[in-house]
Amino acid sequence: MARSYKQKSNKTGLPPGTLIHIGEKKTGKTTIDYIDYNKDALQERTVEKIEDCFPLKEKPTVSWINITGLHDVSVIEKIGQHFDIHPLVLEDILHTDQRPKYEEFENYIFIILKMLRYDEENQGIIAEQVSLVLTDTCVISFQEFEGDVFHPIRDRIRTGKGRIRKMESDYLLYTLIDAIVDYYFIILEKIGGRIEGLEDEVVENPTPKILHNIHKLKREMIFLRKSTWPLREAINNLYKKDHRLIKKTTGIFLRDVYDHTIQIIDAVETYRDMVSGLIDIYMSSVSNKLNEVMKVLTIFAAIFIPLTFIAGVYGMNFKYMPELSIPWAYPLVWIVMISIGVILVLFFRHKNWF
Repeated sequence: MARSYKQKSNKTGLPPGTLIHIGEKKTGKTTIDYIDYNKDALQERTVEKIEDCFPLKEKPTVSWINITGLHDVSVIEKIGQHFDIHPLVLEDILHTDQRPKYEEFENYIFIILKMLRYDEENQGIIAEQVSLVLTDTCVISFQEFEGDVFHPIRDRIRTGKGRIRKMESDYLLYTLIDAIVDYYFIILEKIGGRIEGLEDEVVENPTPKILHNIHKLKREMIFLRKSTWPLREAINNLYKKDHRLIKKTTGIFLRDVYDHTIQIIDAVETYRDMVSGLIDIYMSSVSNKLNEVMKVLTIFAAIFIPLTFIAGVYGMNFKYMPELSIPWAYPLVWIVMISIGVILVLFFRHKNWF
């Protein structure tokens, strides 16, 4: 968090729309690739310069321009100038700590989403901001890092399966959003498995490591909630607002994505309650474990209190003690002490105290 605020401070005092990349610093080259298609033809290329994508704006086919790596501000600036994208929109694209949102303009629609992936090795969520710009014939996507959840969409475009090659750019936008939203279910499935595993561990053997894992999971659920609630609002605006770029046929599919976001939010809220309950279960388990220890110690103390009393009485150094002159006094004291101990143990077991 400290690093993020430090990066944000670099914009202090600058005019609105000043293009500065705020996010993880990279030194590699920005990757630019596009897929241009209609129902009869397909062209897929990786280009060196963003200018190679500019002719796609005037083509009647559907084009998907994907830019990976936002550290090269000049690329973002050039594509913004050519597609008449507002400087404040470009600023939001470069500022990778944005909340999911929807903005509409006369000639394009702008959407920010959080694309989530699950890190199996570190048992955590990897989040990446994805910005999407929809125009009449193009969808421009901006990603922070290599790797995404769009591989099935690329395969469908290449093979011509489904209706994607027959539809317009708004349907392509829908498929990208749908792929991001559907992967949330995979994330929730992974988190659900972790919660079930922690529930068993908390009950059987609560340890400080388990408490650390619970707090880590709680932070992830807070992040998920911050990502999903604005997402619902953005998709709701996308399919309810009457914009010329969104066809009625695509609006039906967007409504389905909206229903998915509702399901995701319900699951997130349920898991948040379960994680909060894990902390209560952990505290109860630790208290019960401590109570068991205290009960055992109390039982031992209760057994040895009368024995200590007897030993204390006959440990006094008085000259005239009648029992000292009796030959069988010593074994008798032992018999009495052992009997008291056995009686107390039987009494505690009868009471189910141990």
